[in-house]
Amino acid sequence: MAVKAPTPDAISTILANPSPDTSSEMPDIVVQVLDLNAKGNRYMFTASDGKKKLKGILPSHITPQVISGDIQNLGLIRILDYSLNDIPSKSEKYVIVTKCETVSPPLEVEIKEEIKSEGVGILLKPKQEDEIKSEVKRADAGVFLKPKQEIISKSAAQIVHEQHGNMAPAGRMAMTRRVHPLVSLNPYQGSWTIKVRVTNKGNLRTYKNARGEGCVFNVELTDEEGTQIQATMFNEAARKFYDKFELGKVYYISKGTLKVANKQFKTVQNDYEMTLNENSEVEEVSSEAAFVPETKFNFVPIDMLGPYVSGKELVDVVGVVQSVSPTMSIRRKSNNETIPKRDITIADESKKTVVVSLWNELATTVGQQLLDIADQSPVVAIKSLKVGDFQGLSLSTLSRSMLMVNPDIPEAKNLKSWFDSEGKEASLASVGSGMSPSARNGARSMYSDRVSLSHITENPSLGDDKPVYFSIRAYISFIKPDQTMWYRACKTCNKKVTEAIGSGYWCEGCQKNDEECCLRYILVIKASDASGEAYVSAFNDEAERIIGCSADELNTLKQEVGEDNMFEQKLKQATWVPHLFRVSVSQNEYNNEKRQRLTVRAIAPVDYAAESKFLLEEISKMRA
Repeated sequence: MAVKAPTPDAISTILANPSPDTSSEMPDIVVQVLDLNAKGNRYMFTASDGKKKLKGILPSHITPQVISGDIQNLGLIRILDYSLNDIPSKSEKYVIVTKCETVSPPLEVEIKEEIKSEGVGILLKPKQEDEIKSEVKRADAGVFLKPKQEIISKSAAQIVHEQHGNMAPAGRMAMTRRVHPLVSLNPYQGSWTIKVRVTNKGNLRTYKNARGEGCVFNVELTDEEGTQIQATMFNEAARKFYDKFELGKVYYISKGTLKVANKQFKTVQNDYEMTLNENSEVEEVSSEAAFVPETKFNFVPIDMLGPYVSGKELVDVVGVVQSVSPTMSIRRKSNNETIPKRDITIADESKKTVVVSLWNELATTVGQQLLDIADQSPVVAIKSLKVGDFQGLSLSTLSRSMLMVNPDIPEAKNLKSWFDSEGKEASLASVGSGMSPSARNGARSMYSDRVSLSHITENPSLGDDKPVYFSIRAYISFIKPDQTMWYRACKTCNKKVTEAIGSGYWCEGCQKNDEECCLRYILVIKASDASGEAYVSAFNDEAERIIGCSADELNTLKQEVGEDNMFEQKLKQATWVPHLFRVSVSQNEYNNEKRQRLTVRAIAPVDYAAESKFLLEEISKMRA
């Protein structure tokens, strides 16, 4: 028979046992849900057993049960796991339900138990020297409570010492504290202990700000259920735990704090992020069988990467490797340090390709492995990549990035199957080329920070500290025909090549000689709008869209002899055509004089419907 009423004294049971041990048999706790309402990404409610009530929280992982209608107001739920916590900003206790099941759909009314006091007598006998006796007499029954025995008070430390002797710290932590699943943690909890594996470890980084200098590093932690959280340590804590945490090992962790995760910087799917200080406890688990949590990915298709360009949110991708470049040495401007880099090009079922830059150890280790097996078209899954706007759109690894070759996951198997059956014969195109404003950065890319050319040229200090970005709508008014429009480039890495002794071309980046090279644009154009004009630099992909052909094709036209010079005709056709430009503004020094430099970062044809909407909004703002 279905349960139609809450468990008697359910609230008292919860209050008497604030942190139950789910490994033993849990008492049956059925409560009625009252006052159910959303608060951010979680739901608040009041748990009632008919006599008593208690405020409650349903964490975000239970939200789908509420949205689907499984849990409803006035319905009954069975609480299978919970924790009772004091919230600093509240004067009352809250029960945080971490696991529950629906017992009954919504009842017609709130259940209230009437407590009758007629005919009940309570007689308290005098307190004896060593015992207290209580007797409750009722009209139809008598209840006699046995004397309370004398209890010798012992501290928790004494009890633990007696039971477990000189057990190792990790063992003591496991025996004396309940291990919480990560999904149950929230900022309002008191003490907790988690058991997690380090699935990613960042480098120890230094920083400098207005408050001084310091160091910081992050680890990504995963529990047995596969839930992840990022833990951050600063200064003393960073130095204390950096060597303690080892990638792949399992730890008990306690005495940390949680706060709501900053979505701009979070790298794992969790509402909260953890901070460990020098007083936090971290003990390695070595005396029991370690669990192996699954690495969770949140893959973004290559053709859907546009909205992430130049943003702070990191992405995960899976793709078939199309090409792998040799290792290159890149010199950092900040500290003049030389670091290794390797580019790989990957593709997926969207039939788009993207270049992923592997840095440091990933370039020299996994990158070399990919180069050795590139002819086998391996599949790679990469976690935590930054999306940049180089060559329209590109990906780059960070210190926290993780790359898996031919991983045993469904997405990789499906992708490999697609590539073997049809992908290898399909026509693939770079995701960075031919991007429209809506496909790339959305309205923000070409409309929300729109300025006139005069706004840039009349503010000579723009881009003084670092490049700034704007969008403009302008015509190409002039392309000088006798300028140096292209350079000879390596077909592998696109770097400039020189003529080799004998024959062919030498690439310094690849450290090899090649019989052929290609031409890549380095074009300067004059752009004009109603407010003025400015010279703008455009590189290969953007210049191809302006001219309408590749640099090799334009060079062929230039070599033709005859009255009908198609080279100049091609340049003329490209002028007085309107475009939407995404430009960067920086400062370059020339002859000891700083000059403003505008560079095209993206280009798109004018979408007249979107442009009309934008102009109408601007007119409305002016009227307001």
